[in-house]
Amino acid sequence: MRVLVTGYNGQLGFDVVNLLKKTGIDCIGVDKDDFDLTSEEKTKKYIIDYKPDVIVHSAAYTQVDRAEDERELCYSVNVLGTRYIAECSEQLGSKLVYISTDYVFDGEKNGPYNVDDKPNPINYYGYTKYLGEIEVKNRLEKHFIVRTSWVFGKNGNNFVKIMLKLGKEKDELKVVSDQVGSPTYTGDLAKLIVDMIKTDKYGIYHATNEGYCSWYEFACKIFEIAGLDINVIPITSKEYPTKAKRPKNSRLSKESLDKAGFSRLRSWTEALTFFLTEIEIGALR
Repeated sequence: MRVLVTGYNGQLGFDVVNLLKKTGIDCIGVDKDDFDLTSEEKTKKYIIDYKPDVIVHSAAYTQVDRAEDERELCYSVNVLGTRYIAECSEQLGSKLVYISTDYVFDGEKNGPYNVDDKPNPINYYGYTKYLGEIEVKNRLEKHFIVRTSWVFGKNGNNFVKIMLKLGKEKDELKVVSDQVGSPTYTGDLAKLIVDMIKTDKYGIYHATNEGYCSWYEFACKIFEIAGLDINVIPITSKEYPTKAKRPKNSRLSKESLDKAGFSRLRSWTEALTFFLTEIEIGALR
């Protein structure tokens, strides 16, 4: 098996490539230095030349607020770039894993979102990621669409690292408490993706660490584990306005994983504890 992973310099792509190498699977991690997703010619030439059996497409334009202004660029990367990759998969007969997001939903549902709930994104980033899903579904049978949320990992910036940095600079922080979701450790998600690509159990999956929390509760747990004495004040989304709207409810049902026989990820608190004590231990000293 030969695997090509886009977004290698990102959090998830980095962990997927490292795990593939550890398990002895032939792979290559690529990023924008290798080819620009907005260029159909360069994207297709690189992929067709490499001839992967599997493509894990984790690269994306992810600047949620900036996307409201940079719509053309966001569309070019998240929709057209995904189209080019899907067309390569179709031509090569390769499997495609497309990493999507909780932001394809509007957050108005009372309970967790199921994989067959109708997407209704409320920001442009989420809209382009949903269009990317459509590109994949319309072109390929051999696809895995994996929706995840609130990711944190060793490589790249994330909420955990931001909180650790601010926790060393401030005694008090205000954090939004009316948006609920599941923090997801990319090391755990990478294991699931590597398990998936060894099967033909194609379809849409929701994959996050188990359990739910608000950003406020997430921040409190980070400081608790890190041993930082910070006064965290809960605030509403209205008190912290952003350019792009965020869904209030980002809870995702993992029933699709159960039905396919895939193992659920461990609890987000367990994953966070591991990440902080094993991976980010230097940041806590």
